[in-house]
Amino acid sequence: MMKLASVPDYKSRSAMPDALPTVFVVDDDVSVRESLELLIRTAGWRPETFEFAQAFLDRPRLLAPSCLVLDVSLPGLNGLDLQKRVAADRTDMPIIFITGHGNIPISVQAMKAGAVEFLTKPFSDDDLLNAIRQALERSEAALGHELEIQALRERHDSLSPREREVMALVVSGLLNKQVGGELDISEITVKAHRGRVMRKMKTRSLADLVNMAAKLGIPARHN
Repeated sequence: MMKLASVPDYKSRSAMPDALPTVFVVDDDVSVRESLELLIRTAGWRPETFEFAQAFLDRPRLLAPSCLVLDVSLPGLNGLDLQKRVAADRTDMPIIFITGHGNIPISVQAMKAGAVEFLTKPFSDDDLLNAIRQALERSEAALGHELEIQALRERHDSLSPREREVMALVVSGLLNKQVGGELDISEITVKAHRGRVMRKMKTRSLADLVNMAAKLGIPARHN
């Protein structure tokens, strides 16, 4: 009997409301969909299967670690075309290709476009489960980064226009007196703005504030 690998516990991530890992399957062969659905569910993940690419695209985005097990040959929108769509707006969803008619050019194209694995049918359950596990780990990391940036943007949006100016100058390495000179305000006023910036951005460290600014893409300002 095949030994199923352990599944990471994503349920503890409160920032991910739909935190149960989900494995999407798009394959027009009903027998493949049914067998993969059983395998995925037995491994402890949540399967969702689709016969056509468009049906998958019509499904609202899921805020949880996820990956896509995708057949190359599909009626209508094929697997490689769907990969382009996913790569454009679902960057946290790695793709595992499966095919019964694989060839080197197609596999190279898929891998260059970001696929994490390219499996030719028939493939072993272990090979697919290992690929899914790696894809979900990558998805969790990408989604966690996305949620972190979203939270930072919300904090930055809560700053007043003046506080944003002060933050940009402070993270550029200017002293309070220099910031005051740049903005034509007193050093005491700069200190007050700086304190509010630190509170709203939820940090007590200038180094952390500099890192936050870098993640937000705030350009450094210098004299």
